[in-house]
Amino acid sequence: MHTYALLMLGGFFLMLMIGIPVAVSLAVTGFLFGWLGFGETLFNLLPARFYGVVGGYQWMAIPLFVFMGVMLEKSRLADDLLDVMGHLAGGLKGGMAIGIVLFGVLMGATTGIVGATIITLGLLTLPTLIRRGYDKSVACGVICASGTLGQIIPPSLILILLSDIMQLSVGTLFAAAVGPGVLLACVYIVYLLVMGWLRPASMPPLPVAERDAVSRRELWVRFFKVLVPPVMLVVAVLGSIVGGVAAPTEAASMGAVGAVLITALSRRLTWTTLKTTALDTGKITALMMFILMTAQVFALSFRGLQGEELIAAMFDKLPGGVNTAIWFLMAIIFVLGFFVEWIEISYIAVPLFLPILINLGVDPVWLAMLITINLQSSFLTPPFGWALFYLKGVAPPSVNIKDIYKGVLPFIALQAITLLLVFQFPSIATWLPKAIGW
Repeated sequence: MHTYALLMLGGFFLMLMIGIPVAVSLAVTGFLFGWLGFGETLFNLLPARFYGVVGGYQWMAIPLFVFMGVMLEKSRLADDLLDVMGHLAGGLKGGMAIGIVLFGVLMGATTGIVGATIITLGLLTLPTLIRRGYDKSVACGVICASGTLGQIIPPSLILILLSDIMQLSVGTLFAAAVGPGVLLACVYIVYLLVMGWLRPASMPPLPVAERDAVSRRELWVRFFKVLVPPVMLVVAVLGSIVGGVAAPTEAASMGAVGAVLITALSRRLTWTTLKTTALDTGKITALMMFILMTAQVFALSFRGLQGEELIAAMFDKLPGGVNTAIWFLMAIIFVLGFFVEWIEISYIAVPLFLPILINLGVDPVWLAMLITINLQSSFLTPPFGWALFYLKGVAPPSVNIKDIYKGVLPFIALQAITLLLVFQFPSIATWLPKAIGW
């Protein structure tokens, strides 16, 4: 049985390397080795597993949150907000870059869709940053890193999926992610301030003439005008979940309705916008659910082939106890991030190692935050980081892929520093859930 389990893992990664889609690779290896291991019994067990997936009430939150994000992206609220934040922070060395990080925090808390955020930032800010003298790699790096903040700042799809995998409350994970998410944004800002001081030529301030073209009073009026709607939406959605007023699915429906209202108030709600948003939501949700269902085939077969015992035996041979086991999982997730998307990593690596780590007494909420921070790196790590591809698709011809790769490397290191800080100080992730009684 252990031999089949090893061959199953090897076959899965081989199929990935030759370019076969992840969902197909999961299904093929799961069905093949499950049938070799225990015959037709697998097919008798699968219907109940599939029904358990599609019948899960918590999954209703996914299309609703996706709809909220796509609709806000269509409202072009981001365009107005970016322009105002750029002028307010532009007098500082690296100020435009810091404004982009703050924008990433706000968009992460409202849309949470990496592709939409990076494409918006790339189209609106990259040509402007380059024209104003920013180093191309610095500009690319800050756009990619800021665009991925939505993967840790709630409401994040990663947190929703991990809540199911780890059998934790979505509200608990949302509360736990606030500390690490804010910490990561602060680490980015400190880095940019230091770099602006050490290398001012790479991040010059906004020219005085451009800053004076619009009065500060007018800028602040515009700022609050474009800031209030998304902040109110965040408070309504996250506040109701964390405060225990509404379940995640109920809060997600509030978010979806709120996004439609904001788009309508901005006079950008049309039948075409609504139709496009619904189609995009359907595509994203269908892809996630398909991968989720094929992952059930893989997980059921691997467990039946005693794969979990194999993993447990491997952990027993690791020196250093619990901490070594945690960092071993972090290393595997980081390496997988070079080649595989975060959804697949979540359903491949986490279920394999989670039971062993929980048996070793690891706090599952803290572990979920470590995994979430680590999964962010998968968007930035070459050669297959999706953030890199999104930005390259909208970047000016003068920006090549080398500039983008070079730009994200410091931010990958900053994510590693944040991961280390959360590992050393677990209360960063656990204080808020405990404070509100989750």
